[in-house]
Amino acid sequence: MISLKQFRYFVEIVDAGSYSRAAEKLYIAQSALSRQIKELENEVQALLLTRDARHIELTPAGQLFYERARRILDEIEETVRQTRHVGQGAQGIIRLLHSSSVTLTPAIGAVLARLLAQFPGVSLDVSKGSSENQATDIEEGRADLGLVRLPTLRKHANIVVRELYREKLVVAVSQHSPLAAQPTTTIAALRDEAFVSIPHKDRGGLSYLVASLCLAQGFFPKAARALSRKTSQLNLIEANLGIAIVPDSMRLAAPPGVCFLSLEDEHADSVVGLVSPREASGMVAAFAQALVDEMVKPPLLLHPSA
Repeated sequence: MISLKQFRYFVEIVDAGSYSRAAEKLYIAQSALSRQIKELENEVQALLLTRDARHIELTPAGQLFYERARRILDEIEETVRQTRHVGQGAQGIIRLLHSSSVTLTPAIGAVLARLLAQFPGVSLDVSKGSSENQATDIEEGRADLGLVRLPTLRKHANIVVRELYREKLVVAVSQHSPLAAQPTTTIAALRDEAFVSIPHKDRGGLSYLVASLCLAQGFFPKAARALSRKTSQLNLIEANLGIAIVPDSMRLAAPPGVCFLSLEDEHADSVVGLVSPREASGMVAAFAQALVDEMVKPPLLLHPSA
């Protein structure tokens, strides 16, 4: 049976780069450390490390074991941290995901600040996740709540998605593009333009929505030679490699060489939704409902110019 101690010892050896330095840091004899690793290798039936007098090297099996072992130790450390947090009288940590197209504007930051004041025992751990994968991450326990750009294609029986707010779409172009000279345009007028973001066949979100709007005008977005579904698409646009239809709030993340054109189309907007577990814990459920209540209060200013 592999012990947690062997996981720690193995990771420490790899991080330290030698048995001797790891033994010093762990305050154990080098011979005892070597014995533990030998027992570990016997248990997994694979050679994990090779070494000479100066350094160690990971075998392919060792590389795999190191990556998984570090992930396990990080998960254990996070579990202990959250348990300690709860044990000290706080309620816990909520892991909040947001897609790269859901910009955390000052207005959204203000909403989160108000909620944290309402829930003094809650801390937020905020990170990015794609709109299509957030439901899976939440369902499998890697996150608690998510802010997504609708639509999402996959349905999950244990996940609820609630609409929070609508946001107008705009066209992002390079300042060097001929389009930059005009303040507005239409989706139909973009038929011959190259788009730096096109949809993945298995993913929803912003690029899927944009493709649907283009298809309604009789064309599918033509792919640029450089593509991105992340905020880095704005850098591609600045380099005049193509255009994109994006939420208006992405102005806040745009480099100086990007211009934005208003869309004249009647339904050129998108919806941001909140993803949460159907059977959420009391803390997560209460925070999620408070977030919905705050977000749907009109008007939600997405950015200072809204």
